Amino acid sequence: MPIVVEDLSYVYMSGGPYETQALHNVSLTIEDGEFVGLIGHTGSGKSTLVQHLNGLLSPTSGRVLVDGLDVADKATDRRAIRRKVGLVFQYPENQLFEETVEKDVAFGPRNLGLSDEEIDRRVRDALRRVALSYDELHARSVFELSGGQMRRVAIAGVLAMEPRVLVLDEPCAGLDPRGREEILSLIRALHAEAGTTIVMVSHSMDDVASLAERVIVMNQGRVAMDGSPREVFSQGEALRAIGLDVPQAVELADRLRERGLAVPQGLYRPEEIAAFVRGLAGKGDADA
Repeated sequence: MPIVVEDLSYVYMSGGPYETQALHNVSLTIEDGEFVGLIGHTGSGKSTLVQHLNGLLSPTSGRVLVDGLDVADKATDRRAIRRKVGLVFQYPENQLFEETVEKDVAFGPRNLGLSDEEIDRRVRDALRRVALSYDELHARSVFELSGGQMRRVAIAGVLAMEPRVLVLDEPCAGLDPRGREEILSLIRALHAEAGTTIVMVSHSMDDVASLAERVIVMNQGRVAMDGSPREVFSQGEALRAIGLDVPQAVELADRLRERGLAVPQGLYRPEEIAAFVRGLAGKGDADA
């Protein structure tokens, strides 16, 4: 189910004194089963872009096609689009409101008019997919859970709609290291095991480097780069010029080069740097 964005532009408060153009003629295609990392500094247009992917925002000009359907067309059932493309906002736990975990996860499916049996199946499956025990937690108040558990319940509520595409806007924001690792592991599993298409907005270059197969860089409402993580993160100077960091492994590789080591270009993961250093050590042992 590809998502096709064609010449998308969006203006906030059009015609008013605070008119702001957030997107400028953005065109891209997200293929079925991809894992896309979407990065850019604050105000670059990332969040505005992803809110077009399931019709929360309608283009000022251009269009967005989901499975061939124009999201903004009045003839298109936007509820059907939102069942295909699930969007998890920053701090989704702030949107939890039902009395129990079970009721909160069931809210979306119940609004679809599904049978009680189907709703129960979806709730149990969604909680399993976010590594939470239905038996232990279904009757508990969502407000008695840890921050990481609350976030996973919020994600389960979106997964219970059984979307084919999951869009996550800063999914690790505000979590402690343990909660962050839990969410990243969850996202990795959703993609690897279920084949869910993932679009992840993140300020963490390390998170994107560890998970994404493709990286799209936004700058001033435009697509500045679009390629594999190796292609994008090898352009450290260009990334820094638009206010972005690089993964720690890239930073380390740069420092090693400054010290005269012939580190190959394009390394962006810690295990690649470690393998290079081990190779140097092995060569030194052989020379000795």
